[in-house]
Amino acid sequence: MDAIQELLNLKNDEQAKHLMHFFKTGKGQYGEGDKFLGIRVPQTRCIVKKYRNNTTFPQLQEMLNSEYHEIRLCALLIMVLLYEKNNDENIIRLYIKNVKNINNWDLVDLTAHKIIGSHYIKTHDRSIIDNLANSGHLWSERIAVVSQWSIVKTGEFGLLLELCEKFLTHKHDLMHKATGWMLREAGKKDLKVLLGFLDKHAKTMPRTMLRYSIEKLTPQQRKFYMS
Repeated sequence: MDAIQELLNLKNDEQAKHLMHFFKTGKGQYGEGDKFLGIRVPQTRCIVKKYRNNTTFPQLQEMLNSEYHEIRLCALLIMVLLYEKNNDENIIRLYIKNVKNINNWDLVDLTAHKIIGSHYIKTHDRSIIDNLANSGHLWSERIAVVSQWSIVKTGEFGLLLELCEKFLTHKHDLMHKATGWMLREAGKKDLKVLLGFLDKHAKTMPRTMLRYSIEKLTPQQRKFYMS
């Protein structure tokens, strides 16, 4: 039995209905048309652990092409473990090739910093992140921003601040949440970085971005920036 078959065997129609609603798969919504098996993430992670050392690149590509969200997630989580283990550049290429299949916020948020962010830390080549940020494609743009999660932990903030300024006028709430979240993470590492950005942009930031960014500030600070 392979990973795909094991995941198919875990299919739960009732849970799938809930997930399709939660991940906004209706017409005109950001996850339009995606299909779910109804598998919880801890179950998927068990499959990942079982198959992480014996899944080939063709098998990963087959999984990434799947119509089912959880099968794509399983492939991406295997890729995270493989990249953490050996920094294989083939993982980077496979990830970039399949951006169209990394098409919801959980797929991005569980993997972008561990693959694209880690690649940047290793190489300091920002071309991949720049290409994603300039793509005009929602999920590519979110990958670029969430990739910063690993980077800001090293104390490097310049690229994140550039991206947050770039996306100040972005129309999608999912980008406001991502940029605000990453600013908050930067603030955990160096509060001056967050406060400097807020002092410059709080008046014009999307409200969602602002709220996410100030969550860990004092009540007085939150009140100041919200007003």
